[in-house]
Amino acid sequence: MLARLGFPPIGRHRRFVTAIAIDAVGSGVWMPVSMLYFLAVTPLSLVQVGLAMSIASLLTLPLTLVVGGVVDRYGAKRVLQLGNVLQAIGFAAYPFAHSLPVVVLVVAVAAAGRTAFWGSYAPMVAAISAAGEREKWFGFLGALRNSGFAVGGLLAGAAITIGTESSYQGVVVLNAVSFVASFVLMAGVSGHEERASDAGVVPGGWGVVLRDRGYRWLIGSNFGYAMTGMALNIAMPVYVVDMLGLPGWVSGTVFVINTVMIGVGQGLVVQAMTGRVRSRIVVLAAGFTVASFLLLLGAGQVAAALAIGVVLVAAVVYTLGEMTGGPVLSTLAAESAPVHLRGRFLATYQFSWNAASTVAPVLFAWLLDRGAAPAWLALAGIAVLGAACCLPMHRLLPLAARPVTNAARSPEPVATD
Repeated sequence: MLARLGFPPIGRHRRFVTAIAIDAVGSGVWMPVSMLYFLAVTPLSLVQVGLAMSIASLLTLPLTLVVGGVVDRYGAKRVLQLGNVLQAIGFAAYPFAHSLPVVVLVVAVAAAGRTAFWGSYAPMVAAISAAGEREKWFGFLGALRNSGFAVGGLLAGAAITIGTESSYQGVVVLNAVSFVASFVLMAGVSGHEERASDAGVVPGGWGVVLRDRGYRWLIGSNFGYAMTGMALNIAMPVYVVDMLGLPGWVSGTVFVINTVMIGVGQGLVVQAMTGRVRSRIVVLAAGFTVASFLLLLGAGQVAAALAIGVVLVAAVVYTLGEMTGGPVLSTLAAESAPVHLRGRFLATYQFSWNAASTVAPVLFAWLLDRGAAPAWLALAGIAVLGAACCLPMHRLLPLAARPVTNAARSPEPVATD
């Protein structure tokens, strides 16, 4: 079944895949209620809750780069498990947080765990997969996480519908348990992790990362992809419901389309990339994204009944861009890094995601406040700039100019200089 969908054989990696699935369900439960939880169980106002979460996010942002060095020294598996532990501790402490400083503290602990998870996730995927097949693995795990988010979202919807303090506390307990389960499963995961200490290699440090011009252009391209990727959760719901005045189910259907397409079709899209040059695939992904934003802009120029159809078509086109660009960018980030410095390189890649998640809410709100045209044209411009980064990336990053093979290659040598 997995093979027919274009996904890789799980084989001996069942524990890792199951751990990621459980983590995704837990995260899916929490994301829709993260703000509502503290409003329901603490005396804090909406502004205070938002402030607490923003402060916690800013406090943990620098950890993204610290995690890179830790991964290189101790290995991705240990850091990922540390992330599980920190998140379990953070969520277990949530029921005892009732004041602003304590809420900041417990959210920061959980956010530090999430930072450790994402800082070690890509290196761990690279460790358990073979070169040449990583588009398949990143695509498969992305689809798996999306499906987990959907299941978690349904559970969250039930908790919100019940609306009692006990139902919200149940969400927190479920999330904490999911991280404990993931930790236990990860303990039995095996993979070929090359660390500097294993190979007798002295890491070159952050200077090697900063001097890699091709990788810098990759980071620029991914920042554009990440920024436009935030539109699904931030800009689209506000635009569809508040600015277009469409029914709430339309916004919900956009998420359903995104989740179902990725869950069912991601592997087939990756399979269709075989033989296509990676940098050109990223440009194509940006093209889909630009087209979707122009469709959304056009939805404001037609009658409401027709606007619904335009928005749903835009959701399909937007998701094609997400499905096309994501696996290739993740693979380029993992495979272009020297093996013994993969943690540091992928930390800079992850930092572009974290920076986008910090900038996007404020920027998108400011743009939407100025109208539909400024918002969607600006977002289209960001997608174009991300695609433009592919031109020098194609020239300076060797793997960017190579085609997707979807076939395993021999293991990568460890650098010795």
